[in-house]
Amino acid sequence: MSEPRKTPPAAGQTAEAPEKGAGSRKDNPGQDKGPGRDNAANPDKAGNRPDNAGNKQAARSPGGQNPGAQHKEQGGQKAAGAAAKPDGPKAQTQPAPAPTIKRAGWQLRHSLVLLSFIVMVLAPCILAGYYLWNRAADQYISRVGFSVRTEETNSAIELLGGITNLSGSSSSDTDILYEFLQSQELVERIDQELDLRAIWSRVDPSEDPIFAYHAPGTIEDLVDHWQRAVRIYYDGGTGLIDLEVLAYDPQDARAIAQLIFEESSEMINQLSAIAREDAISYARDELEQAEERLADARIALAEWRNENQTVDPTADTAGQMGLVTNLQAQLAEALIELDILRDTTNRENDPRLTQVERRITVIQNRIEAERAVLGANGSGRTAFADLVGQFERLVVDQEFAEQAYTTALASFDGARNDARRQSRYLAAHVRPTLAESSQYPDRPMQLGILTLFAFLIWTVVVLVAYSLRDRR
Repeated sequence: MSEPRKTPPAAGQTAEAPEKGAGSRKDNPGQDKGPGRDNAANPDKAGNRPDNAGNKQAARSPGGQNPGAQHKEQGGQKAAGAAAKPDGPKAQTQPAPAPTIKRAGWQLRHSLVLLSFIVMVLAPCILAGYYLWNRAADQYISRVGFSVRTEETNSAIELLGGITNLSGSSSSDTDILYEFLQSQELVERIDQELDLRAIWSRVDPSEDPIFAYHAPGTIEDLVDHWQRAVRIYYDGGTGLIDLEVLAYDPQDARAIAQLIFEESSEMINQLSAIAREDAISYARDELEQAEERLADARIALAEWRNENQTVDPTADTAGQMGLVTNLQAQLAEALIELDILRDTTNRENDPRLTQVERRITVIQNRIEAERAVLGANGSGRTAFADLVGQFERLVVDQEFAEQAYTTALASFDGARNDARRQSRYLAAHVRPTLAESSQYPDRPMQLGILTLFAFLIWTVVVLVAYSLRDRR
């Protein structure tokens, strides 16, 4: 029986193990106690029991080494490894283990998000769909379109240049009409003619509480429903107005649209009449003032004639002046006759001289009297010169009043003719239509819009909730 073969490296490692262990005890006193000292001193113990079990398994394997030698070799290698480790605190530092990511599971917040989606999105959409397809009544649409037009015809001779643009811009008239279509006045007029409350409450409000009118209601309630049932589309660029009238019966919708057109046309006619009245009001005022001035001038002249007992003092003055001229001629003849008698007779008491001298005296007195009438006399009567001055002033006033009246009358006639040539009217480019099928409510469109808004609101709420949660 041969001796077991000894391997030098194994023996060397076994021999150096105590020295290594001693050196490590000096450097690190903390290793004196505990199982680390025995493991370093005794390689057999350092191998631990699992290694022994592995050795036994290796010994059973065919061609394996001696179990004792293999055990010593493993113990020596462990002791050498322990001696090769650096001493000090760094030798004890171990790298931090990698974080472990746990698999996310279903949590309470996930349930809340799902519940909020059901409450805020799914449930409202289901309810809205049920209402639209099972409760909402069909409504019919009647369409009508019109616009304000101004027709102008220029005259050959314009008496007043400022009257050509009296109608103003059609866009202003269209803006007025647009406001009128939304006014309470129009609602009251049509309600008196057609009874809007009865038309819009044909469907029981208990079956369709959203779209049906709740009769009787106040005028404010009726105007609010008018804003929903009568849709107005106004194009400011072209001035076109289009209306869509909703009703539960197509005949009712068409009747409302037709009456809206008629009332709008009447309102435009009133605006046109007001514009014409404004256009000729200035000319009418001027004409009235001219008439009053002319009447006053005529009255003043008539009163003056009655007071002075003369129709035309200028004619009277001419006659008076003719008389004076004739007397002066007679006086000249008498003076000539007197001179002839004095040259032909030597008797101073000649009766012919006395007669001629008396005639001359009478003529001179008469001339002075007539001249006194033309100027002023002691009887208190107004002199002819003053009468003529008063008369001429009154005549000038009357003539100016007549000219002013003639001009004002011509201006008024021209303004009235121009106003008649310019007229506003309501032109319909779409007559009230009669629907054959229901087009409202648009169920798919309304359901889609409701779903979109509900989803957006739910998204915002969830994001805000998560944001507040992350700030905690």
